[in-house]
Amino acid sequence: MGLQDRLNRPATNGSLAVADADAQTPAAPRERAPRASGAVDPYAELKTRIHHAVIATVGVELFKQEMTEDLHERVLRAVTEQLVLDRTPLTREERRQIVREITDDILGYGPIEPLLRDDSVTEVMVNAFDQIYCERAGKLERTTAAFVDNAHLLRIIDKIVSQVGRRVDEASPMVDARLPDGSRVNAIIPPLALKGPTLTIRKFSRDPYTMDDLITFGSVSPKAAQFLAACVKGKLNVLISGGTGTGKTTTLNAMSAFVPDDERIVTIEDAAELQLQQEHVITLESRPPNIEGQGEVRIRELVRNALRMRPDRIIVGEVRGGETLDMLQAMNTGHEGSLTTIHANSPRDALSRLETLVLTAGVDLPLRAIREQISSAFDLLVQISRLVDGSRRVTHITEVLRMESDVITLQDVFVAKPPDEDSHQFGNRNRLMSPLTCTGLKPMFLDKMAANGVALHSAFFTPEDDATPGMRDTQETPKFGGYE
Repeated sequence: MGLQDRLNRPATNGSLAVADADAQTPAAPRERAPRASGAVDPYAELKTRIHHAVIATVGVELFKQEMTEDLHERVLRAVTEQLVLDRTPLTREERRQIVREITDDILGYGPIEPLLRDDSVTEVMVNAFDQIYCERAGKLERTTAAFVDNAHLLRIIDKIVSQVGRRVDEASPMVDARLPDGSRVNAIIPPLALKGPTLTIRKFSRDPYTMDDLITFGSVSPKAAQFLAACVKGKLNVLISGGTGTGKTTTLNAMSAFVPDDERIVTIEDAAELQLQQEHVITLESRPPNIEGQGEVRIRELVRNALRMRPDRIIVGEVRGGETLDMLQAMNTGHEGSLTTIHANSPRDALSRLETLVLTAGVDLPLRAIREQISSAFDLLVQISRLVDGSRRVTHITEVLRMESDVITLQDVFVAKPPDEDSHQFGNRNRLMSPLTCTGLKPMFLDKMAANGVALHSAFFTPEDDATPGMRDTQETPKFGGYE
């Protein structure tokens, strides 16, 4: 029970008892308050006055791209001073909360700023100004945060997209952008969104996940991680496939850490998300059309331009259109070791989707020619799935073989399967899927890897159940963060 609420209530014993009882009730009424007719934030007018006063005091420094500690301290001091001058009676906790909310609104992204600072939150979803959800550990939950109104939410969206040179208005009501830390942002506003502006933010970790982290999460086994590291260093062309939110970009980022530092890397994305640790990296980003419908630069043009930049590796964040054909051409003309992702639910579906995307390029090619290009371009498929408990798992590491008749043949090197009904050998984390284990089949691309200076002994591919202690690889659990 805040001081403002106490002052607004009649000072009777009965009402005070009711107030004390209300103070012990759960926070459910707080969630309903923004949607109730006539129910408003009692401090909304106070926050607006303080907000305008601070803007007038600090001035144009707020519009600088770089946020410094000095500016943060100046804003915090200005908010505190204006709150003292306003003389509104507040408790210490209310004063601290109002200072934090106004500071977040001026320097950050308003009510969602605490969610963006929370490392346990992986996604923030604003369905309406008073309806905000977040994702923790793969599960969705509703938060108590809320914007003041649609205008407040729209102002925060405009602040986000303007930082990367994008715009959002009635002429361009959809936008893809990113935060300074690389988090992916999608916003859509009326008239396309009927219930008001909608904002979705896919957060990126401040410290990019490494292969060690994926092993810790149970997403991949140590032996499979060692194999993937060897494949990247051996310049195999790798396609990472999976559904929405399965962790394709995270896996791509972790695998790219094994690219040697002396190689030139060109990354191409719709919104720059990859966080590569190498120094010799060129980052390219597509551009939407301007208000006149001119100036659009698609990923396909960027892939073509990248071929003239003398790249050792080309990394495309995701292929979803005609750029697929140009990517296949690059992989077939000497740009080995390239990486990309695609939306698909299985390795076989990934190949079918590649064929469909090539056809969208508008080139009249026979289906067999497209499949021959795919089979000669890619060496490895990494399939990722999201289980019902929210965990992400690598379920297939599959070799792409050559054509047999009119079909591209595949061979599973590592595979994870649902456990048998009578199997109790798996822990709680793996109860929905068995650990990623080697099938015992020796890949055909070992010679290509050896030509690039990476050799794997044939005993490495012995199934774990059949392997003798003498044949088990001595580096089964290496530290991949410092893989040499």
